[in-house]
Amino acid sequence: MNRGLAVIAVIVAAACASTPASREPSAASRSEVSAAVGDRAAAQAATMRGRPYHFGGESVSAGFDCSGLVRYSYRQVGVDLPHSTDAQRKISLPVRLSSLRRGDLLFFDLEGKKASHVGIYLGDGRFIHAPSTGKSVRSDRLEAPYWKKRLSGARRVTA
Repeated sequence: MNRGLAVIAVIVAAACASTPASREPSAASRSEVSAAVGDRAAAQAATMRGRPYHFGGESVSAGFDCSGLVRYSYRQVGVDLPHSTDAQRKISLPVRLSSLRRGDLLFFDLEGKKASHVGIYLGDGRFIHAPSTGKSVRSDRLEAPYWKKRLSGARRVTA
């Protein structure tokens, strides 16, 4: 009986190993969201101000981490995004800071990698984000020395 289970385990493992991993589509295979969609996502994120930070969180009841806030806000306006700053960066398109519009994503280097933190641009030099444990969703100025120094890029969401 144990030998039979071992054979089944080997077959299952081999089948799983040959199955291609599910991958998010690249930014190139998606199109840029409209300014209206980005604006609505930014407005949605702004209503979450004051909600608690929660690692892995992506809901009003549980709270939010940075990429969870982005995912939640865009999901509310019909755009499904992954729950990972790195994946959100990969499926979005680069945009110049001079061309920022509401709803664009701002990525920050907080841990030695380009996509360790993300926020949503609100306009007028402000962005909203879920900063860290013990804090709440809040907006900050992009020109604040802390954030300006750590900004690694701006990107536009694709769908």
